[in-house]
Amino acid sequence: MRKLTIAIFVALLSLPAFAETGEGFKGDETPPPPHKQDSGYKGMEDTHNITISHLKELREGAWVTLKGNIVKKIADDHYQFRDKTGTIDIKLAKDTWNGEEVTPNDLVTISGKVGKDLQSVNVEHFRKE
Repeated sequence: MRKLTIAIFVALLSLPAFAETGEGFKGDETPPPPHKQDSGYKGMEDTHNITISHLKELREGAWVTLKGNIVKKIADDHYQFRDKTGTIDIKLAKDTWNGEEVTPNDLVTISGKVGKDLQSVNVEHFRKE
């Protein structure tokens, strides 16, 4: 009886090791075409309508909030992000996902600092709409 109890206890403790986290980018869906993207205003606190096309007008390190879709994973923490006006590279660390699972069809809001090249964003806040 004692061996059975220990075996059940060990089996229950090992279950989380086999579980898939379910967070991060799932790239198996095709993103919507750019002309079909709709930002869908939902009462964001940030009243500035920044788009990717406006990034080159900003300075390095400027804080931006963008709405769009993560369309492709490029490298470990690097993804391609697209809104109605264009595409940029973003750096989105694993701890920033907040346990969310995202596909190319999901509308997301990202906030972060503009990179040195003025064509990338280092994401610090992420939210799935």
